[in-house]
Amino acid sequence: MKASSRLRTLVACWALFALAGCGKGGQEAQQPPPEVGVVTAQPRTVPLTKDLVGRLSAYRSADVRARVAGVLLKRVYTEGSEVKAGQVLFQIDPAPLKAALANAGAGLAQAQATFTNARVTAERTRALAPKGYVSKSDLDAALASERTAKAAVQAAQANVETARINLGYADVTSPIAGRAGQQQVTEGALVGNGAATLLTTVDQIDPLYVNFTISVGELDRLRQAQHSGALELSQPDKATVKVSLPDGTAYPESGTVDFSSVNVDPATGAVNARALLPNPHGALLPGSYVTLKVTLGERRDAFLVPQPAVLRDTGGTYVLIVDKDGKVARRDVATSGMDGLDWIVTSGLAAGDQVIASGVQTVRVGSPAKAEPWQPPAASAGSAGAPGSTAPASDD
Repeated sequence: MKASSRLRTLVACWALFALAGCGKGGQEAQQPPPEVGVVTAQPRTVPLTKDLVGRLSAYRSADVRARVAGVLLKRVYTEGSEVKAGQVLFQIDPAPLKAALANAGAGLAQAQATFTNARVTAERTRALAPKGYVSKSDLDAALASERTAKAAVQAAQANVETARINLGYADVTSPIAGRAGQQQVTEGALVGNGAATLLTTVDQIDPLYVNFTISVGELDRLRQAQHSGALELSQPDKATVKVSLPDGTAYPESGTVDFSSVNVDPATGAVNARALLPNPHGALLPGSYVTLKVTLGERRDAFLVPQPAVLRDTGGTYVLIVDKDGKVARRDVATSGMDGLDWIVTSGLAAGDQVIASGVQTVRVGSPAKAEPWQPPAASAGSAGAPGSTAPASDD
């Protein structure tokens, strides 16, 4: 009797355990789908930018040379300082030049005296010739002497002007406004003796030129995209440039592309280009290398997708979306660089797609998901993407 009672008790316990197990399985089957943050894909026009490396050069660079021979007396500017156009930078000993001017003045006076005498003689001869008091040959000789003396006066005047100009060259001035460089010749040296001796160089560094190159392959891809209607390239004089300083900070002034070569450099296979960049405070110096972002035009019908949403595996670059049935689907996409913290997706998405930007680790393709508007985390807005994912390289 006791054995049968125990058996009934054991059977009842197993029944209770079985009911409890069935209830737990039912609860698991009824768990809600995971919640994910999504952004709605909308086509838009985004700037077409390229990150390049360029080198700065002076807007104008002028050599300051000695234009007359003489001994350099002194330098009258501070090396590395700003100078104005026409400002005196060096002084050459003017004594020999003053003597040459005085000698030229004396020669002019002598020529003028000779001309005066020749003119008086010619006038007298012209008056006597009609009366037959002088021969025709004497008249011709007097007139020739007058003309020769007049030409000698003109030559002497030119000599005086040349000597005056040379004396002015004793004060060596700056041809342009800019920053004067290091002195190349010391005081007491003989300069300008047979050649125009280089004394210093003046560079205008506001604005500056930024010289850079674009590969031929890149230009071909841009032209093909332009012909297909996906791109609208800017005119060369409207393309803008933003420069980053060596420490990574953005330079506050924007530049404008003002030159693009029509020839390909055979040594590099690239096209040379140049931008004009304001430099009002002299923060940038010629010869420096800088990183620049060139805006070449606009890309039409592109999608901006947050970094965490764009993933990469052996199959390529892709995103996950929540389709109309509320299930997760994969979309293979092509990217073309970044705009701020967003990837620029050029193909693979359609307007209205719900792209999963958060919670990608909790879903699987084909499984249901609950879509909620994505809110970018304030503390990790600059993160490189979702954990376990690989940021895609640009497909352009």
